[in-house]
Amino acid sequence: MKIIIKIFLSIVLFAGYSCITMKSTPSQNQNDTSKTYLALGDSYTIGEGVEEKDRYPNQTVEMLKSSGMTFSEPLIIAKTGWTTDELVKAIADAKIGGKTYDLVTLLIGVNNQYRGRPVENFKAEFADLLEKAIAFADGNPRHVVVLSIPDWGMTPFASAKEVDKEKVAGEIDQYNAAKKQITGEKEVHYIDITEEYRATGSLPEMLVADKLHPSGMVYQKWAKKIHGVVVESMEFQ
Repeated sequence: MKIIIKIFLSIVLFAGYSCITMKSTPSQNQNDTSKTYLALGDSYTIGEGVEEKDRYPNQTVEMLKSSGMTFSEPLIIAKTGWTTDELVKAIADAKIGGKTYDLVTLLIGVNNQYRGRPVENFKAEFADLLEKAIAFADGNPRHVVVLSIPDWGMTPFASAKEVDKEKVAGEIDQYNAAKKQITGEKEVHYIDITEEYRATGSLPEMLVADKLHPSGMVYQKWAKKIHGVVVESMEFQ
């Protein structure tokens, strides 16, 4: 009989401890002072072919933590192949309207160029996306970072497809010029990653298995640039 009572008491105590632990979790979340990060984009943002930890948004968060700035894991809305209009739809589907974030990054446009869409069409859709990014940054354009479009034409993948590299480069330049102009008008941070990528992006260690998308080493370079902008140019309450 004593053994049964002891077992019963043990069960009651364990159940009580579990309930206390579960109830304490919400209060911990409410007191969480971590800053938030929303990353919008396509294959380069979701990190096609690399592990989650090697994506540039994730590497950026780790670098910021090392600088004493605590960020929660980034919310990434991105998918390989997305164009500007597809990203707009995905943002709507994510149902995050009205929410705000301490940091927002935007890298989009390569698939618009790949599909042969006109730059003028891209300008209108990119401007709309940038307005959305600023709204997600609580209306503060200085908490938004736009990255230029990498030139995929210099990759082994493009060579295998016998792509006209000069044509691709010229069109990428036009897209980036449009991005830079619109970004400047909105007083948003703009980071050029294209020229450096053209110089080193085709090296074996800078590529994943598909010979098209960047490796974590490339994303590390991009993360360092974003980290620099955040640390040097952004103020947080």
